[in-house]
Amino acid sequence: MTLSRTRSERRSDPRCLRRDLYAAGAAALLVTAAVLVGRHIQFTYGTLFVRWPPLLADWDPHAGPGTPGAVLLAAATVAYGPTLAARLSWRPLLATAWAATTAWILSLALVDGWHRGIASRLTGHNEYLRVIDRFHDIPGTLRDFTHHIVAGTPDPWPAHVAGHPPAATLTFVLLDRTGLRGGGWAGLWCVLAGATASVAVLVTVRALADESLARRAAPFLVLAPAAVWLGASADAYFAAVAAWSVALLALAVTGRSPALAAASGLLLGLSCYLSYGLTLIALPCAAVLLLAGPTVLARPALLPALLAGSAVVPLAFTLAGFDWWTAYRLLITRYYQGVGGTRPYGYWVWANLACTVLITGPATAAGLRRTATALTHRTTSTSTRPTSTRPTSTRPTSTRLVSARPAPTRLALLLAAVFLALLVADLSGMSKAETERIWLPFAVWLLAACAFLPRPRPWLTAQAVLALLLNHLLLTGW
Repeated sequence: MTLSRTRSERRSDPRCLRRDLYAAGAAALLVTAAVLVGRHIQFTYGTLFVRWPPLLADWDPHAGPGTPGAVLLAAATVAYGPTLAARLSWRPLLATAWAATTAWILSLALVDGWHRGIASRLTGHNEYLRVIDRFHDIPGTLRDFTHHIVAGTPDPWPAHVAGHPPAATLTFVLLDRTGLRGGGWAGLWCVLAGATASVAVLVTVRALADESLARRAAPFLVLAPAAVWLGASADAYFAAVAAWSVALLALAVTGRSPALAAASGLLLGLSCYLSYGLTLIALPCAAVLLLAGPTVLARPALLPALLAGSAVVPLAFTLAGFDWWTAYRLLITRYYQGVGGTRPYGYWVWANLACTVLITGPATAAGLRRTATALTHRTTSTSTRPTSTRPTSTRPTSTRLVSARPAPTRLALLLAAVFLALLVADLSGMSKAETERIWLPFAVWLLAACAFLPRPRPWLTAQAVLALLLNHLLLTGW
């Protein structure tokens, strides 16, 4: 009892709260520097190729049909989100989180109207739906795919098609063939699928850490500023597939289920054929295996099942004639043929992190500070008092994890792996600009760091205000 009270006092120490504010302030200064330096570079040299650095956006104050719903949903989530997250049973909580996330993404997208906000997002000249008719013979197109990646080849693919393995475009081809044709259906698919990423993160946090941390993270996953870009972006769909590959692996190792491990591997393989950069999702998966070391050793079938599942999609595409490694090498050539070869690495290597601040918000900056504390001191940084009388269940399978690590440390290790993946992507030089969209598969995980914040409502308010300002002051694009 005394120990619990001591930890509670330490968590609510004004010095800790001040450090949270310092972290959020430092993140704000990073964004300010990226804006000021970026505007100078763009207007002086024109080498950034973004009109409102560090974001690919235009200054365009506006409102739309989604504005009232977005404001009301934000207010309701701030007021009732933490309480509902604490009181709802687990499965209803997951359903509510998905529904609320979907509503938040859609309402923000509809600030730009149905056509501009959703229906036309995937029909632009660089987008996937522009090449649907070139996939009438899918096996033949896959065999010929690499011949159209580099600019200057006959009928080169549009930028987004060339920049991704063919499973990305093939998804929209299959939607078209099932009768869900056009940008509206494609946009809704990305929204509905992308919103499940928040559910996958909650499932993972509960399995690897504990349920109380997952419940505290839930409102922040709903009111993510990243929703501005999750709306009708194919990267939202990619983020969901990658997130579920990690979630299923977490369930597999805590439940000792080879079937779930195989399913995780299947999605992991698909992730790599949706986006080349999603190979980095292997780092969070490795963290899951590290955390569940004793379970993996005690259930030897888990790793073979994971590897077998992860081989299915690569084998299918290879047999169909698509060479992933050749395509990736050609993509590097295409990347440097375009604006990627002109955009200055010295600016984007740190301005990309400012983009990450904008999609994850000030609460995540404060949460990541507490994540570092959890890693170094191995102490809990969660709520100081319960928000509900409902008992929080603890999964028995969680005790099979490394017993020397408390739940906050396990979550912190997972988030550290995600942040490492983001840094590798940043240092690679293959993510110069547009990372507010490209890094969505990593951003959704960083939001879980907000579970460490002891007073959620002020931080939730800051998250919501940031998202509303971004969406109403800027016209985002990709």
